[in-house]
Amino acid sequence: MPPKTPGPRKTPRFYRRSGVSPAMALAFRVLAALVLIGIALAGHWFDREGLRDNTDGAVSFLDVVYFTMITVTTVGYGDIVPVTDRARMFDTFVVTPVRVFVWLIFLGSAYSFLLRKTWERWRMTSIQRRLSDHTIICGFSATGQEAAAELIRRGCPPGEIVVVDQAEAALEDAAEQGIATVHGDATHNAVLAAAGIGRARSLIVTPGRDDTAVLIALTARRLASQVPVAVAIQATENEVLASDAGATVIVNPVSFGGQLLAGSSRGAHIADYVSDLVTSHGRIALRERPAEPGELGCHLRDLRPGQGLRLYRGGRAIGFWEEDAVVRDGDIVIEVLPQGEP
Repeated sequence: MPPKTPGPRKTPRFYRRSGVSPAMALAFRVLAALVLIGIALAGHWFDREGLRDNTDGAVSFLDVVYFTMITVTTVGYGDIVPVTDRARMFDTFVVTPVRVFVWLIFLGSAYSFLLRKTWERWRMTSIQRRLSDHTIICGFSATGQEAAAELIRRGCPPGEIVVVDQAEAALEDAAEQGIATVHGDATHNAVLAAAGIGRARSLIVTPGRDDTAVLIALTARRLASQVPVAVAIQATENEVLASDAGATVIVNPVSFGGQLLAGSSRGAHIADYVSDLVTSHGRIALRERPAEPGELGCHLRDLRPGQGLRLYRGGRAIGFWEEDAVVRDGDIVIEVLPQGEP
């Protein structure tokens, strides 16, 4: 087997939530603006002889304050003007950059504290209205991130994935990939409703705790009984609870990893073949689909272009070696086929 082509590596990124509150950030911006205005004020005051007041001819401290504020915020009214070369150069090379930076501070503050929140609220509301046939991932830790990455590698657009998590760092990672996010506890009805659970194609539950995973599955099943729910469970004894909670698929990474390792001890290529089956970059792929009308009456072994492995009929699994492995109307076919085959 030729070596696999490694997928694109994600550049490691250090993230730490800022400890500065919005009020403190605003205070820093105001202080920066005052410092810049203070520099302009001091320069005008020490070189006040280079200014001329066209009203009364005398330049007082209040005149300097007035002239500084008018010059920093506008271009002036002409009642007080610089008349010496030094005063004009000070206005050109100091006050003009101060004016630019002060306006940037004002505009940046307006965007950060008003426009951005309004825009994000409108954008998320618009996205939620359009959500349909999407995949929801509850929990964006290592398992959830890998699930999202595999979905994207399989051709699912990031815009059709919604991540629900309480950690802002996780939501930042998801948003950078173009994935829609919902901040909140997925065990609450309102949070799953905001993620569009009623219109979702599927739900993947990977919160990292079995009790939370079971509760999310219960909540989802109550809100949308038709949506398939795949749950990651850490402890084997909790798989029954997840099944009772309505999980359609239960994956135990610990148990599966142990079984794969044990199987690999009897054959060096078993793990490699299984990896081919479950990942998008292998040579072969598993596919689940409804039986097609032209296949009715055919044996599972004779299906093409893939190789039929199993039929699901009325909750019963039928292997290709069984006598009853003849395709009937309503059967679900599990087949293996070359990667990239439509």
